[in-house]
Amino acid sequence: MTELYGWILLSGLSMTAIAVMGAVTFFLKEDTRERLLLPLVAFSAGSLLGGAFFHMIPESVATARLAADAATTPFVWVVAGFTSFLALEQLLHWHHCHRQATDERTPLGLLLLLGGGFHNFLGGVAVAGAFLFDTALGISIWFAAAAHEFPQQLGKYGVLLYGGWTRRHALLVNTLTSTSFLAGGLLTLAVSRELDVSFIVPFAAGNFIYIGASDLVPEVNKHHDLGTNLVHFASFAAGAGLLFTIQVLTHG
Repeated sequence: MTELYGWILLSGLSMTAIAVMGAVTFFLKEDTRERLLLPLVAFSAGSLLGGAFFHMIPESVATARLAADAATTPFVWVVAGFTSFLALEQLLHWHHCHRQATDERTPLGLLLLLGGGFHNFLGGVAVAGAFLFDTALGISIWFAAAAHEFPQQLGKYGVLLYGGWTRRHALLVNTLTSTSFLAGGLLTLAVSRELDVSFIVPFAAGNFIYIGASDLVPEVNKHHDLGTNLVHFASFAAGAGLLFTIQVLTHG
């Protein structure tokens, strides 16, 4: 258990560090940020889908077999995870978008921080659930979550600055909300002593699939320029390929 606490603490602090690193946006011109953002979003989409299909779902299926559970049980949780994020966006009208938000001002910045904090909390739950399965799985899923976090932070800082936030204020508040990742991880580890949390990994896989396929891919699939499309496709393939490579290296 001590080792698990160490891994979850390290993953949470590392994710907070990524939030701080996102402040590089302060030193980028707006057109430079825009050129970087969408390839990173495409890489993020590939990483999330790769994490779900190459790591989380296979591990969930293997665990279900060992536990003699119904073969369909992990896939039920995958669909539940996908559907929950669909319901969340339908009910809260919260679209996980990186660019369209820049048309709004300060109120949207507050909503963005609240939504990002909740999203980070769920990310912490997913990574902690993966560590409860296996350390290698936890590290792999952290990489997928981290690949998604960096472009999200670039976009978020851009929105906050556009909305009139000072650099210092944006950095402070965004760093504080990023700690919800660690909170989600520690809470998951705490309740795992009393409850069966094996559903978390396939449920989180459904979340990853929804975010990657429904929210992120459409953002990088709207261009008619062949060169831009090739860059986005290559970035997506690199993200998926990274998670596939990790799977091969960790499981032979």
